[in-house]
Amino acid sequence: MTNADRSALRASADSVLARLVGDPTGAARLREDQWRAIEALVADKRRALVVQRTGWGKSAVYFVATSLLRAQGSGPTVIVSPLLALMRNQVDAAARAGIRARTINSSNTEEWDTVQAEVAAGEVDVLLVSPERLNNPDFRDQVLPKLSASTGLLVVDEAHCISDWGHDFRPDYRRLRTMLTDLPPDVPVLATTATANARVTADVAEQLGTGGGEALVLRGALDRESLSLGVVQLPDAAHRLAWLADRLNDLPGSGIIYTLTVAAAEEVTTFLRQRGHTVSSYTGKTENSDRLQAEEDLLGNRVKALVATSALGMGFDKPDLGFVVHLGSPSSPIAYYQQVGRAGRGVEHAEVLLLPGKEDEAIWKYFASVAFPPEEQVRRTLDVLAQAGRPLSLPAMEPMVDLRRTRLEAMLKVLDVDGAVRRVKGGWTSTGQPWVYDAERYAWVAKQRAAEQQAMRDYATTTACRMEFLRLQLDDEEAVPCGRCDNCAGGRFTAEVSGAALDTARGELSRPGVEVDPRKMWPTGLAAVGVDLKGRIPLGEQASTGRALGRLSDIGWGNRLRPMFAAQAPDGPVPDAVVDAMVTVLADWARGPGGWASGDPDAPPRPAGVVTIASHSRPDLIGSLGRRIAEVGRMPLLGELGYAPETADQRIMPSNSAQRVRALHSAFIVGPELSAALAAADGPVLLVDDFMDSGWTLAVAARLLRRAGAKGVFPLVLAVQA
Repeated sequence: MTNADRSALRASADSVLARLVGDPTGAARLREDQWRAIEALVADKRRALVVQRTGWGKSAVYFVATSLLRAQGSGPTVIVSPLLALMRNQVDAAARAGIRARTINSSNTEEWDTVQAEVAAGEVDVLLVSPERLNNPDFRDQVLPKLSASTGLLVVDEAHCISDWGHDFRPDYRRLRTMLTDLPPDVPVLATTATANARVTADVAEQLGTGGGEALVLRGALDRESLSLGVVQLPDAAHRLAWLADRLNDLPGSGIIYTLTVAAAEEVTTFLRQRGHTVSSYTGKTENSDRLQAEEDLLGNRVKALVATSALGMGFDKPDLGFVVHLGSPSSPIAYYQQVGRAGRGVEHAEVLLLPGKEDEAIWKYFASVAFPPEEQVRRTLDVLAQAGRPLSLPAMEPMVDLRRTRLEAMLKVLDVDGAVRRVKGGWTSTGQPWVYDAERYAWVAKQRAAEQQAMRDYATTTACRMEFLRLQLDDEEAVPCGRCDNCAGGRFTAEVSGAALDTARGELSRPGVEVDPRKMWPTGLAAVGVDLKGRIPLGEQASTGRALGRLSDIGWGNRLRPMFAAQAPDGPVPDAVVDAMVTVLADWARGPGGWASGDPDAPPRPAGVVTIASHSRPDLIGSLGRRIAEVGRMPLLGELGYAPETADQRIMPSNSAQRVRALHSAFIVGPELSAALAAADGPVLLVDDFMDSGWTLAVAARLLRRAGAKGVFPLVLAVQA
């Protein structure tokens, strides 16, 4: 392409940009670094990795490039994008530039056939695809080859997800390696991210080069001049909630309050609403329609804040977002930089505040526990598939593989890209190809995670510039003190809270009680491991809805309960304060809707006794809790559901549902004394245990008690996992 041709191309690119940003004067101009990326894609048909800060204009690069390539007769652009909110924003942005964009993702399954027909007819300029589609057998085998053959530009958004060195590695993204290999050599590829350090950048660039020559890497400075970073150290969860209630209206515009767990997001939302603030929650459990409404409300400034988990993450585009507050610290400074980058994109000043909590590290530890499994579990899975000789679904594999379903699926996706297994209709099959467990790499990734956690501890306590600290974590060679953060310019917020807000927060967080839903269906595939249970659990063998004092993942009772369940915590009698709280739970339960003291004519009878579950790890805690509940409730302690002889230590429980039921099925016995007491009791029993994770211990115990004559079983536990 001649210099004159490139000049004409640049003029066309600026014209597209003006339409994209809604500039009727046509005066908008691409920055030189944006033009360099577009030139590489359109004029030179290269593969490029753009690592630039949030708000730099990465989406402008691929929309302008799309328009220019389509004008040259190229096929549609395929954008692999990880979050639905991002897709919705980008479809709207494309329309402004006259670019026809459609999506294929989990929220619009009813439109897939229509969208694919429109793509085939040439009526679509941009197809946004969620990464999990890449691993769907029909899409992979029927749609992906056609896209690879016809696409004019492949865009990998949030490209750090490709790399398992990155903070947000997603196995579905690994399917892109296959697509990159299958693309014709003259099809340009653009990968974009705001959060890649040097190692991740090199890894992604290497993968981009697969089949397409060396990738061009365009990396810019990562400063965000509108952001003022700060940390407010507060003594406990009540003070953090009170601080939010007191200061939320002092923060500019509308914004996001990030929490580490779904439970915390719901707690914070409830509390702030009680204090008169207009907020909405946004988590992985939020219904899609409610998510859409929450996004629209924040975009329209009809709420002061969304209280969100990382489900909001990368995918929300509101240029005038005035603040981001983290109630709890993310485990990675790179993830933190990414989330705070949502703020201040179109305003001169935005506040970014971190309120770290004592519970943060326990939550980090939990999420770290779902890393890539040890080699013996991987080998066991490969053996099961090889021996099956047919496709196995996840439910069919669970009884034979000791992994939770989500972790099993993530592992299989990695093995699929590695060539050891293949996802087909009906499940997964073994390819018979040799596979090597890269223990050194997995150990190094785990070491990197630990280093990132230490970096977040250091960020919260550093006296140096906070923006410079984050930029250095991202290997930004241009990092210098920002002059804006609380360490550079002085803190803008104190740790003071009002007495009224603190009293209300303490009351809210000290309120005990969480409903415990019973298991109603047995896991599939139990017959394969010798357990004759399947389908719905008969009503006469089910537990009723129970109660727990709190969740380990919440910021109220969770903070008090976690030390009791720590690995090295000593066993001992239940503390008086915990007993008092459990009595409150019982009283609220009894008087609540459908409770035995509610006056409801259909309510169950009052519990007629207490049964405890034997424990290898906390026998004193559970035993004393059962005795105290029986004393306070003036009920007899009917006995203990004991272990059968030669039962394995239940402290080491399998991970997935089918394996747990297999282990528990023959673990307990109802002794003669307990059996007689159950038969004599004239009402249901309270089944007391210390902790509920999967719910299968309570389900199996309830079945045994009901079959032994119990009129009903009400589970009562100290803590639930989530």
